[in-house]
Amino acid sequence: MATRIPVTLHEVVLHFDAYADAYLRKHHGMTFSHFRFLTTLAELGTSSVTELAECLIVSKAAVSKRVPELVADGWVVTSGDPGNARRVMLDLTPQAWAVVEAAGGKLDSDFTDILGQVPGLDPDQLNSQLNAINELLLQKAAQR
Repeated sequence: MATRIPVTLHEVVLHFDAYADAYLRKHHGMTFSHFRFLTTLAELGTSSVTELAECLIVSKAAVSKRVPELVADGWVVTSGDPGNARRVMLDLTPQAWAVVEAAGGKLDSDFTDILGQVPGLDPDQLNSQLNAINELLLQKAAQR
């Protein structure tokens, strides 16, 4: 067990990622990394490669590299942008929407159940606090 908050948070995220990855591989034939890509795209709606990369906090090249595989697997469709011929737009297929809903609901439920077993912890309040921490970290990074 870690004693420093950044290490503890990192360990919690690693354990959740491993849990989610095992569930997603077994029940949906995808990795947590792919699921995160699809979930982020679902939240954004039809988006460009650049917009998705910014939200995932990865390079545009990393997203571009993953797109052909996700298209071939039937999770993502691409289209052009009439206003910019070089811009590639991405959207989820109906199959991907179904997995985002089903797997996202299951993982959210499982993790909320785990959080509910911690005495005095309110999962909704924790989520709000974590979002506030993310925002403060983004602000601090922008000040560098």
